[in-house]
Amino acid sequence: MKIVANNYKASELIKLIREATDLTQKEFGAKINRSRDSINNLENNRNGVNLDDFLDICNKFGFKITIEEVKEKEFETIK
Repeated sequence: MKIVANNYKASELIKLIREATDLTQKEFGAKINRSRDSINNLENNRNGVNLDDFLDICNKFGFKITIEEVKEKEFETIK
């Protein structure tokens, strides 16, 4: 499955990944050794999202992160 995610926060992407895998927060958390509350906090960006944790989640569920060069004009709209 491919998620095209321009201008998304990592917390929003985590929720998209969880929903794409048809898992509840509790089930998702069990697969990555986290509580349901921890997943809820991640998805709602309550404590921020550590880059290593984010990449681990992507890898665990088979999602690949691609970083592409953004043209200067496009960059202005992302700010």
